[in-house]
Amino acid sequence: MNLDERLWKTFNKALGQFQLIDDDDKILVGLSGGKDSLCLLEFLARRSKIHVPHFTVEALHVRMDNIHYETDTSYLQSFCDNLDAPLHIVTTSFDSSLFTFHYSLKSKPACFLCSWQRRKQLFNLAQEIGCTKIALGHHQDDIIHTALMNLTFQGHFSTMPVKLRMRKMPLTIIRPLCLCKEADIQAYAELQGYEKQLKQCPYEHDTNRTTAAELFSRMQQLNPEARYCIWRALEADKKLVES
Repeated sequence: MNLDERLWKTFNKALGQFQLIDDDDKILVGLSGGKDSLCLLEFLARRSKIHVPHFTVEALHVRMDNIHYETDTSYLQSFCDNLDAPLHIVTTSFDSSLFTFHYSLKSKPACFLCSWQRRKQLFNLAQEIGCTKIALGHHQDDIIHTALMNLTFQGHFSTMPVKLRMRKMPLTIIRPLCLCKEADIQAYAELQGYEKQLKQCPYEHDTNRTTAAELFSRMQQLNPEARYCIWRALEADKKLVES
């Protein structure tokens, strides 16, 4: 089985196992322009052509005025056009005076503020255009990293759920790449020739998530089955689906 077939099979397995898509869903994809969100949009658009279940896909790219984390929006537009997926582009910002690099202080880290503002735009547009679901491009490594980060720095065993029904709005967040490995997505992105972002976020190496990723890498060296052990623990403790 080649890489495309393996990823496609894994993607569809997640859709079925976690019942991520229903008939007549309208899904808004958070399109950052990175490899994960591009892969997610491509796979959802491809899956929508099968017609069972019937659903539609649109994408939102949020640009931050005060973060030099940019993508070529003309490339994103072309990418979406080729998939027949409407693209929305919103520009926003956050108050950088509120952030700190240290979690022990009351101010929020820049990544939290930036992520919160992007998520806010997703929620607003999804409700405005009548979406039922928001799809995010987190893969299995991201979900495991979050579990390790929460356990190490927050003192509780939890993670980003694969499926989360929002309580204050008629929306469900889904992560269809949840069973896919980051290394496979990276290899697929290179194979497909995905265009890389123009500039890197200046805060991406200053977070506890980076530390958790390094911890996970070390755990895999100690035990090649560590990925599956952690995943089974999350499943057993019902951390992957919240309703």
